[in-house]
Amino acid sequence: MSDPLNVRLGIFGEFREFIARGNVIDLAVGVIVGAAFNDIVKSLVDNVVMPPIGLLLSGIDFAHLQWVLRPDDPATKANELVAIQYGLFINTLIKFLIVAWVVFLLVKGVNAIRRRDAATPPSEKPAPPPQEALLMEIRDVLKARQP
Repeated sequence: MSDPLNVRLGIFGEFREFIARGNVIDLAVGVIVGAAFNDIVKSLVDNVVMPPIGLLLSGIDFAHLQWVLRPDDPATKANELVAIQYGLFINTLIKFLIVAWVVFLLVKGVNAIRRRDAATPPSEKPAPPPQEALLMEIRDVLKARQP
């Protein structure tokens, strides 16, 4: 029968090993940077892109565009408004297009670097340090002496 303490420590040890792998750390960094980038894009769309577009469309604020299915009753405290908020959807769509464009440019840059690296011939090995060259000469002399 196995010891439950050893099983738990083994699971935690495996988990620690899994987390310590480089790919998981890289993924975590990517998720954190992606979340921060999402905030930047949201601010860009809400505060920079949409106000001029709204101004061009007679001062329309896209965030408030909606089709009201059931209006709010001012006589009650409960919020009874039921609406399809297509303006928020337009904002989200613009955010998606900006993120998709940035990802496209990132992938395009990585692919260009890969093509450039594939097109360049591999460089020759540099000459070994003098100590290694001497050891290789000694090795070759010893190999030549053996019958």
